[in-house]
Amino acid sequence: MEQQLIYKEESYQIIGKCMEVHNELGYGFLEIVYKDALEILFRQSRIMFEREKEYSVYYKNILLSHKFYADFVVFDKIILEIKAISTLTDADIAQTINYLKISNNKLGLLVNFGKEKLEYKRLVF
Repeated sequence: MEQQLIYKEESYQIIGKCMEVHNELGYGFLEIVYKDALEILFRQSRIMFEREKEYSVYYKNILLSHKFYADFVVFDKIILEIKAISTLTDADIAQTINYLKISNNKLGLLVNFGKEKLEYKRLVF
């Protein structure tokens, strides 16, 4: 039985835009450069997104002081976390999973612009 990918078309569009940015800029920039470029592409393509979306955490109905900021929430349902590092780590994966938990979204895309070839992971929660 074939398993369906969650948000297949939407994630295809997002990764496509990431590839477009990576093809143009290559690797070697800081994360903020890739985020700015993606924001331009998302706007031009009329892809709905929120940048640096803030999430609060509650414990026993008490608001905790630490907040989480997802790089992007795209299509109001996909967390997009951007990195520009030599290799993705377990900590990067854990960070994206934190965003999925706090946001109640089901799909996170962890994208690394820090290599010669764009690297990405789909995280389903």
